Amino acid sequence: MRERLRLDATALDVINDFLLDPENPLVNDLLAVIDEFGTPEQINAKARQARQLPKLMARLRDMKSPYLGDVEWLIKQRDQRAFITVDDYRRRVLGDRAGTMSFDQSRPVTLEISALQYFPWLVAEAKQALERQELMPGRYIRVRRMQEQEADQGDLPAVAAAMQIIGATYVETLDTKGTDGSNVHLGGPATITGYFAGIGQPNEYALKWIREFLYYYTEYGVPAVLNFNFGTILLSLWLYRLGVDISLKISVFAGHDNPYFLLWTFLMARIFARPDGSTPITGLNPSNSVNNRTLELSALARKRLGFEEWVRLEHHIIEAYKSIVRQPYDRRQELLELATQVANVSAKHEGGEVAVEAAREHPSDILDYFRSKEEIMAAGDMAHLERNYLDKHDAVNRTARALTERGLTFVAARHLHG
Repeated sequence: MRERLRLDATALDVINDFLLDPENPLVNDLLAVIDEFGTPEQINAKARQARQLPKLMARLRDMKSPYLGDVEWLIKQRDQRAFITVDDYRRRVLGDRAGTMSFDQSRPVTLEISALQYFPWLVAEAKQALERQELMPGRYIRVRRMQEQEADQGDLPAVAAAMQIIGATYVETLDTKGTDGSNVHLGGPATITGYFAGIGQPNEYALKWIREFLYYYTEYGVPAVLNFNFGTILLSLWLYRLGVDISLKISVFAGHDNPYFLLWTFLMARIFARPDGSTPITGLNPSNSVNNRTLELSALARKRLGFEEWVRLEHHIIEAYKSIVRQPYDRRQELLELATQVANVSAKHEGGEVAVEAAREHPSDILDYFRSKEEIMAAGDMAHLERNYLDKHDAVNRTARALTERGLTFVAARHLHG
């Protein structure tokens, strides 16, 4: 029975014949979009230039950005080694036991926070981390509208610069998605569950998404964006295979809720990997409904297909309190078990501690991601949303403490904590 699953090598010939057909409109349309920005080599060169820290700083300086001073402050704090080191953090958590404990370095858990909507929140987080001797996350997710942050006094380049300064990875979310009016049946964020049917990039919007990605890649050097539609995931695989050095994270909204679904994605990534075996998929956020067994089986498929080091499994540990999952939602204990078995996992914190959230005047709400800054300011909610973000930061540090107490390791902001 098992032998019947063996693939026929001629199937690959059929696929290649289709992809390489000069009359193939699906491939030709992608090549036309790429051509608007140059060759892959030219596109990569533009992105490398755009993301250079001196270039980003000059951009902030030229526009007289109010965020420039805070970016320079971050550089100063980093250079003065003002943030707590990992060794000192362990001593702070464990006391004298820190010197005698053995820490498992083989499967560090990346500390992840979502969503960093505004640059000033990062500064507030850094100041709290300094004051309380806390850790800054090693990975940040952004879901703010791209055009809005681009027009907001340098918010976009300030965050891009800050990520380099603190030594963290990050991902942006493009504006080309279902809530931008592309799907005439979606009534806006209130019907966000429509995403789970994979209807965020209908018709010509998949190519529009690629065009937007290439704009921010070449203009600001944005290295990675969120992806939730299998059409744009396929196009991203092709783009990378063609030589454009982009990367992507697959969103929870793609709905990967069982190991066979993750295997499907890994299979497609394997088919279109570069000759060196690499893929643009650097992160995959499974559904909130997955259990540890699903993650373990998915990790097995990931490893056997050669992607254990490439694709991070980004698992929600805490979720937004409203509009996304039934509460209480807290997967920290499961993470502590998973971290002993599965490599390259990140602990994603999209909410604060459940008990803390329940007592807040304005608990974290996933629908706040879709509100404009103008609307938030008019409603007087910016302070509430910053408080929500700092609650998530607190949850990140609780996870770091729990991992440390178990002798497990983590990835925090590398340039700040060593």
